[in-house]
Amino acid sequence: MTKEKPFAALTPDFILDAVESRGFYSDGRAIALNSYENRVLQIGIEESDPVIAKFYRPNRWTKAQILEEHEFCFELVEQELPVVAPMVTQGESLFEYKGYYCALFERKGGHAPELDNLDSLFTLGRFLGRIHKVGQAKDYAERPDLTPQTYGNDSIDYIIEHALPPEVKMPYESLARDVMKLVDELWQKAGQQRYIRVHGDCHVGNILWRDDNPHFVDLDDSRMAPAVQDVWMLLSGERDQQQKQLLEIIEGYQEFCDFNVAELQLVECLRTLRMIYHSAWLARRWHDPAFKHAFPYFGSVQYWQEQILDLRVQFAELQEAPVSLPIY
Repeated sequence: MTKEKPFAALTPDFILDAVESRGFYSDGRAIALNSYENRVLQIGIEESDPVIAKFYRPNRWTKAQILEEHEFCFELVEQELPVVAPMVTQGESLFEYKGYYCALFERKGGHAPELDNLDSLFTLGRFLGRIHKVGQAKDYAERPDLTPQTYGNDSIDYIIEHALPPEVKMPYESLARDVMKLVDELWQKAGQQRYIRVHGDCHVGNILWRDDNPHFVDLDDSRMAPAVQDVWMLLSGERDQQQKQLLEIIEGYQEFCDFNVAELQLVECLRTLRMIYHSAWLARRWHDPAFKHAFPYFGSVQYWQEQILDLRVQFAELQEAPVSLPIY
């Protein structure tokens, strides 16, 4: 295992040996699934359903941080929520195999939810309300908070030091600092936020729709954050469309959990933070060959010029009135 190739040891034999060490006997099939941060594969099992094997990126999360996420999943499953939790094998949900932390999951099928279907959004809201009810019960002790500092300012610092070509360094830094100044002001204006355990990356790629209900997968980015972090990525389209979508989600949500409407002022802030954080994430992972293959345009002058244009658009969005609920 090296910094340049963090998953270099994950040969087909290594992967199958790791799964078989937990008592599952593979039929030799291994299909890589869409994941950049970790390595996730579907492994065929003799005379049984396949399992999903997840090999965690070395040095990203500590063992304690991974186990906190697993415990949250188990709490959700105990409340009969459709969350795909890790399997417990040989008395543990996380095991170490030759330097890698690994977890196994049942395979669950499904398709992405239809976010233009208001009934589906209402259903998603109901389940998010139930998830957050559990998320409020206690705090993470090991996992970090999602804040303007951790997602925004820290990311900008890393980008400036490690990723920006000289041609765009000054315009990007100047604009990004101005954007973050506004984000900080709006974050303060929204008032004291209650941080709870959230999914953290609740987009359509991490929701499987089956049996007329959502099934939530991949809580790898779960952390402490305002509840709206799990809501805003479900909104799309023009402002009037987003408000209709939001109304359905929150009506369903509030059947099980109170929603602080003041957090709606954070929607564009969170969108901005995600944009900046994504660029820093690519920069931090650029030593991994998989990222160079998947994002060949990253790091070019053109890439950063496009980021500057996107941040200008977002700077204007931050100055508009936030999305709101007509019932409040």
